[in-house]
Amino acid sequence: MNCPKCKSELTKKFYKGMFEVETCPNCQGMWLDFHELDKLEDVVFAEDGRKGSLVHFQTQTEFLCPHCGAKLDEFQYRLYDLKLDTCTANDHGFWLDAGEDERVMEAMRKRAGDVQRKVSAEAEWRQILKDMHAFLEKKK
Repeated sequence: MNCPKCKSELTKKFYKGMFEVETCPNCQGMWLDFHELDKLEDVVFAEDGRKGSLVHFQTQTEFLCPHCGAKLDEFQYRLYDLKLDTCTANDHGFWLDAGEDERVMEAMRKRAGDVQRKVSAEAEWRQILKDMHAFLEKKK
């Protein structure tokens, strides 16, 4: 497989010892098979139902999928200020430019924090309402 950005031959390596990816020795980008983006996110935040929609504002690029040669689509990742590329023609996977893997994990850290704050706020509000109901029942 060749890099969709600089055409160098991709090499296999283990991403942080967790799973195998194809990386470009020239531009430092990486190809993640379709399920591997989820694995990358799960390093930080594994609650899939709370991550939000993955693909927004999709547009076709001139870059080619390393697997099938179809044009990759660029998309806004989960409404964050991050654009990634994907093979939508055959769901082969995702291309991440150098450093975008860390940005994905940072986005998931932020999302995990946002979800935790929401869960805490909802629990606190639920307790306040329960206390108010108990107080009002005593007044009757």
